Amino acid sequence: MPGPLAIGIDLGGTKIAGLVVNPSEEGAIVGRALIATPAMDADASAEAVVEVVRQLAGAHPSSAAVGIGVAGLVGADGTFLFGPNLPWRNLAIGELVAARTGLPVLVDNDANVAAWGEYRFGAGKGSSHMFLATVGTGIGGGIVADGRLLRGAHGLAAEIGHIIVEPGGPLCGCGNRGCWEQVASGRAIDRLGREAAPDHPEALFVMLAGAPEKVTGPLVTEAARQGDPVAVSILEEVGRRLGEGLAGLANTLDPEVIVVGGGVVEAADLVLGPAREAFQEALEAVEYRPAIPIVAAVMGNDAGAVGAADLAAARFAGGSG
Repeated sequence: MPGPLAIGIDLGGTKIAGLVVNPSEEGAIVGRALIATPAMDADASAEAVVEVVRQLAGAHPSSAAVGIGVAGLVGADGTFLFGPNLPWRNLAIGELVAARTGLPVLVDNDANVAAWGEYRFGAGKGSSHMFLATVGTGIGGGIVADGRLLRGAHGLAAEIGHIIVEPGGPLCGCGNRGCWEQVASGRAIDRLGREAAPDHPEALFVMLAGAPEKVTGPLVTEAARQGDPVAVSILEEVGRRLGEGLAGLANTLDPEVIVVGGGVVEAADLVLGPAREAFQEALEAVEYRPAIPIVAAVMGNDAGAVGAADLAAARFAGGSG
């Protein structure tokens, strides 16, 4: 018998993406909805999630549960506690959505649910020990250990982007300075590009921007793809810092595979190549341990909603997650 359908929600600061997923059919997506997040307002955002769930459940009435992934700290009871880049605090969004839709709701960190999606149906399929680093504007993480998500004592594990690697370094949205995500993510590409622009007005990314202060990470990445040497060196530095951090995590967690997702995947080997080299150099006793591949995520922006739906189906509807 086919398993139950479930709804997965990726709740971000700019958009709310909803999917209807069939976990028993390799996470097949059978329905979609997408709306803008309403002005970062908690109450309006919760109502918008309700709207998306109702829309999808109306089109797929056999949907039996809802999973929500949100960027920030999510407590063991599903309360969204804090997000370094979101204004919501202590928001019981799961309870609100459940009360308004009549469906059971699971809430988890967005990187956790993305990690689960890649583990179950994507680049980590077939492994038992995997961690995902989502490298976009910042860095998030999700850890699968012995086939289970590692959430920690309070549900707050895997905030890997906020390990301090450069004391006194760039200010982070979490309030600390020198967090890993400030030197090895899209923010670092933005910052390094703007810092390099005054000394390299001939660089392609500066010409594409039109002015040094208008340089952005995507422009640096585009210039690197076209072979601009300054842009290539920026991505190499960010890749190196990424690989060094991944090596520290591998020393701690001993995974079978490391999956890297997020916007950095668009830069491909311009970042992942230097990351793999730095990883090999920084990993303890690399010549004496099994190889740990670093691979690109394959599910793109769908990973989080698919993973959230699968987790919700497993908890509430007898799914196979």
